[in-house]
Amino acid sequence: MGIPQLLVHDHKDNVGVVVVEDLKAGTEMLCVVTADNSSFKLTCNDDVPIGHKVALKDLSAGDTAIKYGEDIGRMKADVKKGGHVHVHNLKTNRW
Repeated sequence: MGIPQLLVHDHKDNVGVVVVEDLKAGTEMLCVVTADNSSFKLTCNDDVPIGHKVALKDLSAGDTAIKYGEDIGRMKADVKKGGHVHVHNLKTNRW
């Protein structure tokens, strides 16, 4: 399968977490869904630091971000599939 660059915890999730250093825009990522070890490919649109999120589908301002199968916050801005998701465009429920 190869080394995954993005982990997705649940099939309901619409964001995944980058698990490698120095992920560059244009990278076709190997994405693994930890719930069942399935995988898929997704092209990253932005340089994304390790631990930050990537949109698995187009997200609009006001949409709910889903990670671990749970609501983690609301999008503050539109993000295209493969785009960087972090505090600049996501208001988390925690902070």
